[in-house]
Amino acid sequence: MLIDASTAHRTHPDWTYGLPELSPVQREHIRTNRRIANPGCYPTGFTLAIRPLIDQALLPRETAIFVSALSGYSGGGKAMIEQYSGNDAAACRPYAFDLNHKHLPEMAKFSGLDSAPIFLPHVGNFYQGMLIEIGLKKSAFTQPMSSATICEAWQAAYAGEPFIQIMEANPEDCLIDRFLDPEAANGSNRVELLCFESQTDLLLVARLDNLGKGAAGAAVQNLNIALGLSETTSL
Repeated sequence: MLIDASTAHRTHPDWTYGLPELSPVQREHIRTNRRIANPGCYPTGFTLAIRPLIDQALLPRETAIFVSALSGYSGGGKAMIEQYSGNDAAACRPYAFDLNHKHLPEMAKFSGLDSAPIFLPHVGNFYQGMLIEIGLKKSAFTQPMSSATICEAWQAAYAGEPFIQIMEANPEDCLIDRFLDPEAANGSNRVELLCFESQTDLLLVARLDNLGKGAAGAAVQNLNIALGLSETTSL
């Protein structure tokens, strides 16, 4: 059995995408295919937030989406960790201005969208933790929507999932002095899904540990499934 943590095989037809929560049959694919591609950290949060809305025909597949994200600097590997270990590192830096981030192919393929989103990630001056933020007009949906109906769609898709936590609609209690902490899921294998709203707009947020469910935690989860162990073993 091989579990590949790189981007090389995530969209390859002969490899299974290692996101068990992707669909009702994904776990069986992971159990039976000996080549598993571990998902990227950003696509994990993006796909888990968007895919149920596509599958339930709430959001048209052709919807154009802009995604912003913030990650701790450990997501950039050894070179970025060394760079940020100095005291003069910038507080926050956006990147991927060529609009060709390496995670876009899997974001397009597994979200259910017809095309990849426009994606602008940011690196923050903290070691680990991640927020993925997706802004949508309520008018983009096929029926009247609110933060409550978004959460209901997530609940329908992820009922019983041990590593997905759906917060209450418009969860003001998740904010600290009006700020959302990107490090709150650190040390876990969970993805938290949140939805905020105004009269006309919705903001979908996924929060996770980029080194947990966004990397090593996901690999352990996939290993457990492939070996027939309890999915939560060591997690």
